[in-house]
Amino acid sequence: MSSPRAESILAHLDPQQQEVCRQLSGPVCVLAGAGTGKTRAITHRIAYGVASGAYRPSQVLALTYTAKAAGEMRIRLGRLGVREVQARTFHSAALAQLRHFWPREVGDRPPHLIPGKLRLLGTAAERTTGALRPETLRDVAAEIEWRKVRDLTLDQFAQLGRPEPAGLEPGQLVRLMREYERVKDARGEMDFEDVLLATLGMLTQVPAVAAEVRERYRVFVVDEFQDISPVQFLLLRAWLGARRDVCVVGDPSQTIYSFAGADARLLTGFPEQFPDATVLRLTHNYRSTSQIVGVANRLIGGEPGALRLESDRPGPAVEIQAFPDQVQEADAVAAWAASLIAGGADPSALAVLVRVNAQTAEFERAFAAAGVPCALRQAQPFFARPSVARAVVMLRAEAASPASAPFLDRVDAVLRECGWGAEPPVGSESWASWADLQALRDLAAGLPAGTDLAGFSADLLERKAAAVEPATKAVTISTIHAAKGLEWSVVFVTGLCDGSLPISAARTPELQEEELRLLYVAVTRARERLFLSWPGRVGSSRRSPSPFLARLRSRPGFRGTSTLDGTAPTAAE
Repeated sequence: MSSPRAESILAHLDPQQQEVCRQLSGPVCVLAGAGTGKTRAITHRIAYGVASGAYRPSQVLALTYTAKAAGEMRIRLGRLGVREVQARTFHSAALAQLRHFWPREVGDRPPHLIPGKLRLLGTAAERTTGALRPETLRDVAAEIEWRKVRDLTLDQFAQLGRPEPAGLEPGQLVRLMREYERVKDARGEMDFEDVLLATLGMLTQVPAVAAEVRERYRVFVVDEFQDISPVQFLLLRAWLGARRDVCVVGDPSQTIYSFAGADARLLTGFPEQFPDATVLRLTHNYRSTSQIVGVANRLIGGEPGALRLESDRPGPAVEIQAFPDQVQEADAVAAWAASLIAGGADPSALAVLVRVNAQTAEFERAFAAAGVPCALRQAQPFFARPSVARAVVMLRAEAASPASAPFLDRVDAVLRECGWGAEPPVGSESWASWADLQALRDLAAGLPAGTDLAGFSADLLERKAAAVEPATKAVTISTIHAAKGLEWSVVFVTGLCDGSLPISAARTPELQEEELRLLYVAVTRARERLFLSWPGRVGSSRRSPSPFLARLRSRPGFRGTSTLDGTAPTAAE
């Protein structure tokens, strides 16, 4: 029987989430739709397991795919009073084990981890094919990663007959890949994928290492399991050994990284790997209105493994608009954003999503012309920006000095030294720096009463280490891939024409299905309002609407036109 403390952890969860928490033993597969609170469910599951005595926190390994997601998981567990659980990416967990065991088992330091492949590939190319263009080297690097995440030897890869990247003659790709491996090994270096392969090799070939790891970690939780690659799955099985306490969480409809090795069949086929698995579902969407959820359901309705979402929160109709060309599309989106902001909307609550990075330039131009601050996602990390780095150092120094002034007054004084002011420099080139400093100011203002400067400085360092960035007062412009896992009140999904989404390279049914899932991910980023648009011309090319829009047109809950004169709706609409 669980304790009152354990039961209190479940108090604010819905029945589906509570069921996830109560299934503490054996293999568990949680199919969790977008916005259904999956991270909340699995962190509470870990906390419930610890509070009920089923888990020792130091024996739990929670795995996810980005440092930011792992940091967010650690923060959530900390708020639930659980601080000894290891929350890591697959690569981080594997690298830690490799660095621990390698000196003992091999008698030397592990190979040096290289930040990228292009330098070594350039050397390998000079020895085999001759100098290659950077784009060709990047294509070869992608092939190397494709091979390794599928745990294929070079001979196995050669038998597949993969097409040569542009700039290579038949047979040159495999020769170049072999030379890359020789150069890397001779220099005592390893790449990102080698971390997983080397750890897997050590676990399978050295029984003492496997036994020690399996004694250390007895419970595994894997988030975003639809993104797992074959080599990551093999590594998970090696970590588990004969143990069965593993909980995986994912959504087949959000599989958008097949090009990087993700294989959703490892999620949908989990009961085949673990015949005694308990399969649970999270289907109540807490993020989006019922209108937005309706769009999402219509997009993926009938797709294999798709979960039908539920929402009981009404909202405005979803907009579908067409434009003569991409210039007018960008201008209209910028005008709409300006209208919403003028009506009181927070710029950071708005996002423009595109399929590829090349589409962002037109929106940057339009937003600049409209005087609307915007920020590209995947730009320089927040805490690496010069103004932020300087402010963090100065805040730490101020925290170490004696002072009697109130907390926020001290923060303001430091930020003013760094160039911040109470009013934004609209239209100024220094706006981006101001917005970053304002984000620090907003963090400070949102802290609990009684927080001092030392506590704020420590919080900033924790956020930096966990890659948890505050929101800046700007409209986000992002690719759909980079937006996965995020959400905004208002989302503009743009460029919905054939050749852009689905992208022209998606010629097979499998690639078309992945493009559809991309659109599903984009749609489910929106909380309150969703705007879908497509241009009739991109550059000099005429475009037809995306075939995916045929699933949405002539359905209730929409409003839209075939053309738009550029007039933006008001914030009150």
